Amino acid sequence: MKIDVRFDPFELDELELRGKNIIVIDVLRSSTTIAIALSNGAREIIPVESIENAVKISGSLFGDVTLRGGERNGKMIQGFNLGNSPLEYTEATVKGKSIIFCTTNGSVAMYRSRFAQNLGVGSFVNISRVIEFIKEVGSDFLLICAGRANAFSNFSLEDTVCAGMIVRSLAGGKGSTLELTDSAMAAQSLHKSYGRSLLKMMKHTEHGRYLTEIGFLEDIKIAASIDTYPVLPVFIGNVIKLRRDEVRHGENESPKAGS
Repeated sequence: MKIDVRFDPFELDELELRGKNIIVIDVLRSSTTIAIALSNGAREIIPVESIENAVKISGSLFGDVTLRGGERNGKMIQGFNLGNSPLEYTEATVKGKSIIFCTTNGSVAMYRSRFAQNLGVGSFVNISRVIEFIKEVGSDFLLICAGRANAFSNFSLEDTVCAGMIVRSLAGGKGSTLELTDSAMAAQSLHKSYGRSLLKMMKHTEHGRYLTEIGFLEDIKIAASIDTYPVLPVFIGNVIKLRRDEVRHGENESPKAGS
C-alpha cells in the first residue's frame, strides 16, 4: 500500500483525483466541524466550491430542513445560518438538517475530490477511525491537506502534522510494507517534531494565530483533541454522511460540542 500526501489541493485536478482513495484534512476547522456536526445528528453535509453555488443549491432545497454554513476569512458569510466554528453545530441546531457547507479551503478540497473511489474526512478528533478506514480499504491512499488559500504559501502545518500522525500509525506496525512518498515521509517527520503538544503547535501556526485574534481560541482547543468524536464522515453520492454502520454511534454515543 502506498501513501501520498499533498500540501496544496488547489494544484490538483478533479480528473487526477478520480477513482483514488482520499482523506481530506482541514483541522482548522472544516474537517473538525463536519465530524462534530454529523456526530450531533446532522443528516448530511453538502460541500460546495463557492458562495454562489451554496446560494443556488439552497434555493432548490426545503428551507426548514436546510442550513447554510461556512466562512470567508474565518468569519461567517453574510446571509448564512452558521459559520465554521464547531461550537455552533450543536445537536439542537443541526439534528436532522442538511447543511450546505462553503469554506475557504476544506469544502473546496472535498468538492474537487468528489469523484474519488473512497473519500473520508479526517482530523485529530476522529483520527483513529480514519486510520481504521485506511486499513480496511487496504489500498493506496492520498492524504490531501486543505491548506490556506490566498496565503503567500498554501502550506498548513496543522494539516500536515495530522497527516503525519496517520502515516506514522500506519507505518508503525510490525512487518509493515507501507510505501511512502517523499511528502508522506516529510509529514511523518513533522508529526514527530510537533505532535507531542498539538494545542501548543496549533496556537502558534499562522492560521491558529489568526483564529485566536478573531476570537476562536476555543475552536483550536476542540480541534487539538484526539478521538473525541470517533466517527467517519464519508462521501456518498454528492454529500458527506456518517458511514452507515456508524449512524447509531454518531447519534447516541459521541460527546456533543456546545450542547
